[in-house]
Amino acid sequence: MTIATVLRPAAGTGLGRLLAAAGLGLALLAVLVLAAGPIGWRAGWWHYRIGLLMLMPAAGYLGVAAAVVSAAGLVAGLRRRGRREIALAVLGALIGVGAAYFPWHWSQVGGDIPRVNDVTTDFADPPSLAFAAAMRAAEHGHPVAYAAADAAPVQQRAYPDIVPARLAVPPPAAFAKALALVKAGGWTIVTADPGTGIIDACAKSFWFGFTDDIAIRVTPADGGSRVDMRSGARQGRGDFGVNAKRVRDFLAALKGP
Repeated sequence: MTIATVLRPAAGTGLGRLLAAAGLGLALLAVLVLAAGPIGWRAGWWHYRIGLLMLMPAAGYLGVAAAVVSAAGLVAGLRRRGRREIALAVLGALIGVGAAYFPWHWSQVGGDIPRVNDVTTDFADPPSLAFAAAMRAAEHGHPVAYAAADAAPVQQRAYPDIVPARLAVPPPAAFAKALALVKAGGWTIVTADPGTGIIDACAKSFWFGFTDDIAIRVTPADGGSRVDMRSGARQGRGDFGVNAKRVRDFLAALKGP
């Protein structure tokens, strides 16, 4: 009787620890798979589509599995009042849910945003991205020419408010303000020529490190200045609205005090 009484709690506790440890292991694996997508793309090991379309969903499924197994471990730990099991199970569940959230959020947000990743204030004469031609070719990215037939109709429907900024200041002052905003945004400046009113820059996304090319053009207009802008992704078809937001925010700040 004594031996049986001692062995029963030990078996229960062992199962709880096994579930908690398995849940935490799955959660850590989910994080590794999630991180492997951008790391592999940045390192040149595989195409970014491998990360977005294969590794990210796989990380999501692993995260869900980790949360479920950790929940089972938590129940077992609570029944046996095993502090170690409870701590491991809670940690595994939190990491698993976090790993699953990013793929889920990406899939939810991506479906609601227009499929345009080259946004401009001037469809007839968009600011040139020629400065990025060599860099785009090296990345096997999009050509620098503006695909008006494809991009313009989508932008006009989705973002009709994106138009040139008109400032009641001479071009040199408008250029100086635009350049200050570019620097404040942390973009990498390629060209800043006050003589031509041209600012060329690049910006990178945090996670995958996708590069967007940005061109700003300041010209005289109606006794003041007109500022046109173009922001386009080097890769992919969609951009989660990043380029449209960048142009909107920049022009709003430019027209502000």
